[in-house]
This record gives sequence, structure tokens and C-alpha cells, in this order.
Amino acid sequence: MTPMIPASGLAAALAPGTAEADRPVLLDVRWQLGGPPGRPSYEAGHIPGAVYVDLEEDLAGPPGPGGRHPLPDTGIFGAAMRRAGVCLGRPVVVYDGGRGWGAARAWWLLRWAGHGRVGVLDGGLPAWEGELSTRTPEPAEGDFVPAPGGLPVLDADGAAALAREGVLLDARAGERYRGEVEPIDPVAGHIPGAVSAPTTENTGPGGLMRPPAELAARFAALGVGPDTPVGVYCGSGVSAAHEVLALASAGIGAALYPGSWSEWTALPGRPVATGPEAG
Repeated sequence: MTPMIPASGLAAALAPGTAEADRPVLLDVRWQLGGPPGRPSYEAGHIPGAVYVDLEEDLAGPPGPGGRHPLPDTGIFGAAMRRAGVCLGRPVVVYDGGRGWGAARAWWLLRWAGHGRVGVLDGGLPAWEGELSTRTPEPAEGDFVPAPGGLPVLDADGAAALAREGVLLDARAGERYRGEVEPIDPVAGHIPGAVSAPTTENTGPGGLMRPPAELAARFAALGVGPDTPVGVYCGSGVSAAHEVLALASAGIGAALYPGSWSEWTALPGRPVATGPEAG
């Protein structure tokens, strides 16, 4: 079953009369790389009942040798989710401003941390046709306690091995993969053996996720077969989470390399490849 939730489906789940246990907890994860914080946009208008979650503070650890957005301390992450009202037995729907990266990061972390009922609003806030609210909700404390291991992760050695033995997808823009430009990290290029698979190609008009069959065909063309071990990385593990989400929408499981290129290039002696071809 796809983790993507259409706006009409979310509206139905939030309709009056829905049992509390079936009414999703809403998380607003508006974020953009290098952009202003998302909270002002949240305060200007959000889906009624949604709680703002800060990607930099709640969904990532401090930048350092582990990359620009390493996995957060599970205690900090769990506390943030409980403040937002997240409970283990109640569904969660996450959304962002439409690009999908922030929402995918929250989806991935919750699934990795053991929550089994997490969906992503397809198209983000721009797809929502209902009313917006400026009221900041005060949800009851949730009971969610992270239990990591729900989704697979890769370290640098695992990513290198997967590039040789399976398919390692590079979710960054093609020009960054090829080493033609690198606006953020100190070294340009890609992990040797990785395949260029820009995450922007997973969505279509309106920022909606492409249908599962189209996604499956896309990944098949990139070498992903029914039994192929698959991993994904990007610059810092955020847009790669969107690629894992797209793969999940196509029924394909994949591991995430959270440190991604920002960690790889900080590790001494790690090889770097450039050019249009994998390797």
C-alpha cells in the first residue's frame, strides 16, 4: 500500500464523526534547504490541528562529522513527537510546503523509529483544498517512544558495498552527481558505482508523487529489479528520504544512507567519482 495520502483522503479522515483512534495526528514539516525557517509560514496558515515540527531541531542532530543532517538523538526526537501528540497506535500524516523533502524526512524517521501508520499528504499543503487555521494547537502528550530498526540504514562502508553489489541511487541533481557543480559540500562528484536518480523526477504536475507503476518503471530503468538490494543517498539524507518514499510507493524497500555525501566527503580517504557514468 502506498504511503501517499491524497488530499481528499485526508479530508475524509479529519471529518467530524471520525473515531479519535482513527483521526490522524498532523505534522507540518515545512522546510527548505538554506531557506528561512518554516514556522512563520506555519503560523500564517496551516491545516487545522497540525503541529509544527522543526526539521533542523527535531528531525536531525547537530551538523558534524556525521553529515549536515545526521539522525537525531532518539530522546530528543521522541520528546518532540510526544509533544506533537504522536501515539504508537494512532495514524500520523505529515506534510510540507509541497516539495516533499521535509515531509519525507519525518515519514522516514517515524517509520525507522517503529511507527507503523505514517502517511504523507500527496502534494503537500498546496494540494489541500480545505480551510487553513492560524491557531496553534495544544495536543495531549503522546506516548510514542522510538524503537529504531523499522527501516534499514547504511553507513559509509555499507553504501560503498551496495554500490558494488546492488544499486546505490544518488538522489541529488544530475549536475552535482556528475561533479559539474557543488554548491554546498566541499567536494564535487559521487560515490563510485552509484547511479544518478534525481529525486525531482519522482513527482509530476502539482508536486504529486508519480503513480506507482510509473515509479516502478523508472526504477527498473535504473537497474532496480524485484530482488535487487537498493540504497539511497543525497547531500545530507533529506532528499534521499523522499527517494525512499518514492520507492516505497512503488512497493520497493530501500536503505537510507543518512550521512550521505556530506559525511562521505568528510571521511578521509573516501574515493570520489565524476562524470555522467556510474563508477
